[in-house]
Amino acid sequence: MKAQVADAFIAKFQLTPDEMNLLRGTKDEPITEDFFKALGRVKQIHDDVKILLRTNQQRAGLEIMEQMALLQETSYERLYRWTQNECRTLTQESCDISPVLAQAMEALQDRPVLYKYTLDEFGTARRSAVVRGFIDALTRGGLGGTPRPIEMHSHDPLRYVGDMLAWLHQATASEKEHLEAMLKLVTIQGVEENIQEVVGHITEGVCRPLKVRIEQVIVAEPGAVLLYKISNLLKFYHHTISGIVGNSAATLLTTIEEMHLLSKKIFFNSLSLHASKLMDKVELPPPDLGPSSALNQTLNLLREVLASHDSSVIPLDARQADFVQVLSCVLDPLLQMCTMSASNLGTADMATYMVNSLYMMRTTLALFEFTDKRLEMLQFQIEAHLDTLINEQASYVLTRAGLSYIYNALQQHKPEQGPLSNLSSMDSVSLKVAMAQFDRYLSAPDSLLMSQLNFLLSATVKEQIIKQSTELVCRAYSELYAAVMDPSNEYKDPETILHRSPHQVQALLS
Repeated sequence: MKAQVADAFIAKFQLTPDEMNLLRGTKDEPITEDFFKALGRVKQIHDDVKILLRTNQQRAGLEIMEQMALLQETSYERLYRWTQNECRTLTQESCDISPVLAQAMEALQDRPVLYKYTLDEFGTARRSAVVRGFIDALTRGGLGGTPRPIEMHSHDPLRYVGDMLAWLHQATASEKEHLEAMLKLVTIQGVEENIQEVVGHITEGVCRPLKVRIEQVIVAEPGAVLLYKISNLLKFYHHTISGIVGNSAATLLTTIEEMHLLSKKIFFNSLSLHASKLMDKVELPPPDLGPSSALNQTLNLLREVLASHDSSVIPLDARQADFVQVLSCVLDPLLQMCTMSASNLGTADMATYMVNSLYMMRTTLALFEFTDKRLEMLQFQIEAHLDTLINEQASYVLTRAGLSYIYNALQQHKPEQGPLSNLSSMDSVSLKVAMAQFDRYLSAPDSLLMSQLNFLLSATVKEQIIKQSTELVCRAYSELYAAVMDPSNEYKDPETILHRSPHQVQALLS
C-alpha cells in the first residue's frame, strides 16, 4: 500500500523523464504540440502542490514547488528563444503564421515582458519586409513584371498617388491579419491595442518614401482640379486605413493627413491665384453683353472641381465644408469682377450683362449639391437687375408710344393746381395726337423692344421682362384713363379722346 501511495504521489507531483526532456530540449530542437502539454503539466503541479502546503507535508511541498518554478523558467526561456527565432524568419512579403507560433504566444502571455519582446521582434521583422515590398512595388513591379512598377505612372499624378496608397492599404490590412492569426489564442486584456500598436510600428517604415513622392507630385502643382482630386484621395485613404489601424497616432496616418493638408493648401492657393488674376486684368463686357471669356474659363474650372467633389468618396460633412470654402474662394471674386467690368456701361446694358453673367453662374451651380444658399443669393441679385430691366423696358415703350411726357405730367399734377385739361400738353388735342401714336404701338407691340433684351441668354427671363414691363405700361394707361374720365379734370367727351378701356388695352397687349 505504501508503494502504491508513493507511485500515486510521484505520478501526481512529478514529470516523466520524457516530459523533462521536452521542456529542457536543446537549442536547435523545434517546439511541438507535446511541449505545450508538458508545460501545462508543470503549471498544474505548481497549482496542486499548494494543497500539500496546507498538510503536514510542507517540506515535500516546498521542494516540489521550487523544482517546478525552476522548470517553468527554463521552459519559458526556451520557448521565448524559439519564438524569437521564428519571428526573425518572417521576412517574406507574405508570411504564414504556424499554429505552434499562435500556441507559443498564448503560453507567453503569462510572462508579459517576454510576450512584449516577442511582439517587438515580430514588428521589426515585418517592418523591414513591408519597406522592401513597397520599394519593390515602386521600382520593380510584381513577379514577371505584372503589375508594372508604380513609378511607371509617375507622369499621371492621380494614378501614381492612388496606386501607392492602394498598395499601403492592402499591406496594412495583411499585416493586421498576420497579427490577428498570431494572437488568436491570447486572452489577456488589450490584445486589440497590441495589434494596433504593432501595425503602426510596421507601417512606420514606409512613411518617408511615401511622403517624399507625394510631396514631389503636390509641389509640382499639377493644376487645381488634380490637386483637389489628390486631396480627396488622401482624405479617403486616411479614413479607410484608420479603420484598420484604429490608432490615430500611427505615423502612417499622420503622414497621409499631412499630405492631405498640404495638397488642400496648395489647391486653395491655386484657386486664390486664379481669382487674383481675374481682378488684376478686368475684361470689358463683350459687344453681345454675354459672359466674358474669363468668366467662362473660371466657371469651367469650378465645374470640374465640383464634379470631382461630387464623385469623391469622403464623408458627407467633410465634403460640405470643402464646398463652402471652394465656392467663396471662386464666386466672390467672380461677382466682384463682373461688377467692375460693367461699371462703365449704361443702365440697361449693365443690367443685361449682369443678368447674363449671374444666370451662367446659377446654371453651373444648380448641377451640384450643397449650393442652395449660393443659388438663393444669385437669384436675389438676378431679380434686382431684372427690376431695372423691367423699368427700363416700360419707360422705353412709354417714351416711344408718346405717353411718357403725359404720364410724368399726370404724376406731378396736384388737385389744387386746377383741372388737368388746363395744362399745356394735357389738352384734348395733345392727348389725341399721343393716343394715335399709342395705337400704332398697340397694333405691333413687339416693335418696341429694347435691343438689349435680344442679348439675354435665357428666353424665360426675356419673357418675364416683357410680361412685367407690359403690366407697368397697362398700369400707366389705367391711371391716365381714370384721370381723363374724372369729371373734375373737365375733359369734354372723354370717350372720344381715349376710345379704349384699360381692359381692352390689356387684352391687346397680353
